[in-house]
Amino acid sequence: MAFLPLFPLNTVLFPGMQIQLHIFEERYKLMVNKCIENNEPFGVVLIRRGREALGPVATPYPVGCTAAISEVQQLPLGRMNITAVGQRRFRIKRIDRNQPFLRADVEFFMPADDQPELVHRYSRLLRPLVIHYLETLSSSEDAKFDREQIPHRPRSIAQIASILLQADSAQKQQLLATPSLSRLMRTLVEIYRLETLLLRVRLSPPDKEFNIGPFSSN
Repeated sequence: MAFLPLFPLNTVLFPGMQIQLHIFEERYKLMVNKCIENNEPFGVVLIRRGREALGPVATPYPVGCTAAISEVQQLPLGRMNITAVGQRRFRIKRIDRNQPFLRADVEFFMPADDQPELVHRYSRLLRPLVIHYLETLSSSEDAKFDREQIPHRPRSIAQIASILLQADSAQKQQLLATPSLSRLMRTLVEIYRLETLLLRVRLSPPDKEFNIGPFSSN
């Protein structure tokens, strides 16, 4: 069990993912300065209800990720730009609302390597899907990437696949909260299959004379 300050945001942070934040509210200036002074992380949590800034403290989802501050740019009036890197998943056990910012007792966890054979099977499916997804994206942006940088180990490929996926926050929150590695890998395979198909459709729209043919609702 650990005690963390929480930063509710409209984004989902994963282990290994970098995030850049502009700190301007007094409550988060206080929070970040304490983290810097004590060399401690804070917890990034997706907002469930409420606003990201300039209002009552938002209500977060119960699963988040710790963020370790790696760079700080001090600005006038005590504002700052910070860069932080995601480290560890956690579940909120109890929230303390007695400070200007949220704090919580949290329990760290990793998706359990519960079914090794399934995990390795999904890993062999997921890696080429991620590569194809990135190739499709890079072709639209006239960019290139080195496929050898995509890892082979199941947990690593699941981590990078979660970070790279261009999906909505609710879907990413589901991935972050998944307690089982086999279930996480299976979900990622399903999402990447669909997202790659949708991406190809978006990047190759039919011309004006395209005829989809007869349509049945069955």
